[in-house]
Amino acid sequence: MRSVSILLGAVLITALAGVCRAEKTDEPAKENAELRQRVEKLEKELAEIKQMLSGQAEAPKAKGEPAEARELTEREIERIAALVQSGEKKPVTSSLDVEVYGRLKLDAAYDTSRTNAGNYLKWVSPEGTNENDDEFNMTANETRLGVRIRGPEDGELRTSGRVEVDFFEGGSENKSRLMMRHAYMNLDWPEERFSIIAGQTSDVISPLVPYTLNYSVAWWAGNIGYRRPQIRLTKSYALANDVDLKLEGALARTIGISSGSFVLRDAGEDAGIPGFQGRASLQFPCVNNKPMTLGFSGHWAKEEYDTTASGGSDKYDSWSLNLDVLQPINEWLTVKGELFTGENLSAYLGGVGQGVNTTRGNEIGSTGGWVAASLTPCPKWNFNLGVSIDDPKDGDLTGITGDKREYNRSIFGNVIYSVDKNTQVGFELSQWHTEYDGDDDGDALRAQASFIYNF
Repeated sequence: MRSVSILLGAVLITALAGVCRAEKTDEPAKENAELRQRVEKLEKELAEIKQMLSGQAEAPKAKGEPAEARELTEREIERIAALVQSGEKKPVTSSLDVEVYGRLKLDAAYDTSRTNAGNYLKWVSPEGTNENDDEFNMTANETRLGVRIRGPEDGELRTSGRVEVDFFEGGSENKSRLMMRHAYMNLDWPEERFSIIAGQTSDVISPLVPYTLNYSVAWWAGNIGYRRPQIRLTKSYALANDVDLKLEGALARTIGISSGSFVLRDAGEDAGIPGFQGRASLQFPCVNNKPMTLGFSGHWAKEEYDTTASGGSDKYDSWSLNLDVLQPINEWLTVKGELFTGENLSAYLGGVGQGVNTTRGNEIGSTGGWVAASLTPCPKWNFNLGVSIDDPKDGDLTGITGDKREYNRSIFGNVIYSVDKNTQVGFELSQWHTEYDGDDDGDALRAQASFIYNF
């Protein structure tokens, strides 16, 4: 009991120290509310510790015999330690639990032929006008900064939020601008296994990504799905022991290109309705009794392109059907992959960046996917290798002016070495092949080195 008393004392001392450190403010009512909230949290944590300790003394075996003290379980000890540490935290600018995270990343890449878009590779330019036109790029634009916010529990409801940015919005190479990646709030009812997300985050469809050092993670080359504003509902069900069903649905902002030279409106906005996304996934024991996740997803959205100054317009559908699989094989090997088919997928980074053929007035269909394996034979070393393909329907490209990309493929392999728990150094080789209608194909070998510091 002496160690428990010390822990209880630590909780009280750290909490009271935090209260005493509260800064003076010109808004006493706000300060009092924050202090009251912290005191209420302290009382709740102390009550939780007392509840864990209430069963420590068992009933005597016989009258007059001393009670036997049981040992605290490892989980109880960890929980008490967590409560002590939480009492030491002092929010930077908020009464909520705020966590800053991110990474610093430098990428240096050499390509044997000209590529689009340079700092990260989407496809290879035609060799007809740029044969063996090698290039070298170096950037820190994939540096990320994020904030996770956890609100107080309100009965069965838990609230949280997230904001994350990187620097791939544009600007000159050494004066890049911020780009919003994630910005959303999350309302979660754990006991009901139900949650609501409102804000910008990753698409519901095709949720997996291969682990590549190249920023584009096989986008435009077989991996579809991006990030966009949405309202998402998620509900999970336990069907049996170790078998879970998850259902996800979202109303999402349809993103399109400018819809005409006369009225420059976003084609998704001009459609007048949101896009719809859905996914159903099963998790169940499979290879070596490891949990396999098998997901089926799809989306449908509408785009409207203004064609004349008098108000004429054309409407186009965007849709996809998708399969995703994640299977750990053992402790050091995991295999995952996705397949997709659909039309007008440029906003979802499919069709090698081609969505609508406005010359002929048709959506551009595309089929593709990717498969990758991750190996961690020892704690400091991680290896990843895979292949990805995006194959637009050739007939849908007829009549398009400019480059008509008929096929795009990537084969990649990388190794990442962890210098310590925060620092990583990686090297990646990838071979890219892009086919064109009416122009020479493009082939490039990319060698990329990355230096990463996580915090």
